Amino acid sequence: MSSADHRIPATVVTGFLGSGKTTLINRILSERHGKKLAVIVNEFGEISIDGQLVIHDDQAQLVEFNNGCLCCTVRGDLIETLGRLQERAGTLDGILIETTGLADPAPVASTFFAADEVRANIRLDAFVTVVDAVNLEINLAQSNEAVEQVAFSDIILINKTDLVTPAQIQAIEARLRKLNPLATLHHTTNADIDIAKVINVGAFDLVQKLEVDPEFLGDHEHEHDAAVGSFVLHEEQPIDMNLFSLWMNELAQARGDDLYRTKGIFYAQGFRERVVFQSVRMLTTMRPDRLWNDGEQRMSQFVVIGKNLDREEFAAGFARCVARVARVA
Repeated sequence: MSSADHRIPATVVTGFLGSGKTTLINRILSERHGKKLAVIVNEFGEISIDGQLVIHDDQAQLVEFNNGCLCCTVRGDLIETLGRLQERAGTLDGILIETTGLADPAPVASTFFAADEVRANIRLDAFVTVVDAVNLEINLAQSNEAVEQVAFSDIILINKTDLVTPAQIQAIEARLRKLNPLATLHHTTNADIDIAKVINVGAFDLVQKLEVDPEFLGDHEHEHDAAVGSFVLHEEQPIDMNLFSLWMNELAQARGDDLYRTKGIFYAQGFRERVVFQSVRMLTTMRPDRLWNDGEQRMSQFVVIGKNLDREEFAAGFARCVARVARVA
């Protein structure tokens, strides 16, 4: 990276579903670094749960792309957005792009070289890939995108290291090194890392990326597995989170290999706050979020991503989680 390069540095955060990308984005935004950042969030589903969970403050500008993937259907939107952001060269300290967990990184990278006005004012600084230490092997086995994300990365965060043993971490490192011997590896828990290790590091190497994918600067027709899809469930009545947890445990046992990722913001019985629920295969987390705002519609939005999943089956199960006291007799 040249010290005379005054273009806006762009960091692309990739990683398979549930690896911790949004957690990393929030870590960066919550640090007292004083940088003015634009954040671009891409969701595979119809609504943006991650966008609702990204920290909002005066220093950050959030742009959301839903119902499409930056590597294919909404790539033109990314080029247009970068074109608008490049006008802020000199006032913007960086751009963070969180891709969907099913994104192929090569088409996203080539976007930065596709338009002259983008290339003149924005430089691709680094591909940061977050990997889930618990589910890495099954993700790599089931998803070509997960393999591509690792192979294409400049920096890899081995996340959730608190949930695996030192021997498992050693095996993970060896596996990652086979796919990408040049990337810098960091161990993280809850994606906690010094911002200086992932932002404005000048790690992107065009020559190296062309070795990984000689055609990446050309036109890409990335096709997702047709069996993988997503849907969103809505409910305006309060949800009994105990019933919901029991139902999710049953689903994880029965459909764990096909249920890649769920995430939602819930109007939960007995809670004054929004409740955030997330699952990655067999791992689940649930936590209170902020208080509901005055005048804000209280409802639950639950996104499900997986393979060969029946929306009606999930809708029926979700309906059974409505709090009994709220049900109409």
